[in-house]
Amino acid sequence: MIPILILLLLVYDSRAETESKGSKNVIHDYIREQQPPVQADHHGEAQKRQLGNAMLHDTEEAMRLLKLATRIAIKNVVYTRWGKKTCPSKAELVHSGFVGGSHSYHSGAAVEPLCLPRDPEWGLYNNKVDRYRGLVYGAEYETNSFFRHISNHDVPCAVCLSHGRSVVEVFPARKTCYKGWNLEYSGYLMAGHWDYHAGTKYTCVDKIPDIIYGSHSNKNGYLFHHVEARCGSLKCPPYVHGRELVCAVCSRA
Repeated sequence: MIPILILLLLVYDSRAETESKGSKNVIHDYIREQQPPVQADHHGEAQKRQLGNAMLHDTEEAMRLLKLATRIAIKNVVYTRWGKKTCPSKAELVHSGFVGGSHSYHSGAAVEPLCLPRDPEWGLYNNKVDRYRGLVYGAEYETNSFFRHISNHDVPCAVCLSHGRSVVEVFPARKTCYKGWNLEYSGYLMAGHWDYHAGTKYTCVDKIPDIIYGSHSNKNGYLFHHVEARCGSLKCPPYVHGRELVCAVCSRA
């Protein structure tokens, strides 16, 4: 059996972008080169057929392992860029949409915000208001201290695909990444109001937030407030009582 590891390295090093048919030809040629020469007689013809069958089997097995190795080697991560319609320049836009979630006054609310697409699809529906349902509302900025100009505007979002990365993490109270990590975007840590009924999730909203134009009406829904530090069990210093927290979304290979 051909040393599969060496073969995979040979093919992968020729570039992972090689199409499947091209990869198969490279593997087939490599296998053929490893076969001993066959004499051109009657027995040689039979031996050639046997070698051909063996080559076919080895090629198919090598292709299977190559596809497996490629899936392992090619690393991508998906994350949501909250408060923006676009992705960073090095990331691929999967879709740009609107932030949705539960209403901030509802005690049975879901915690997670959603990045809802601009082109929704539907299954079964009846278009009737039913009290026995979960609910999804739009989202608004509640930024009355700074970023006052976007307060009450609806919040956009973008789902982004970052190539060549294996993990993505939100680092609160950081606007830069630690050594070995790559910055996807930075911003401000936001969440729902501490005194409202609905539980929410700490979310990293981009430092230069976009808005949904034509949405400057106070309809509430899922709300984004800045998060500030409260000293006590939280150590001060290094934290400062009443100071708003930043955040960084970082990835690494």
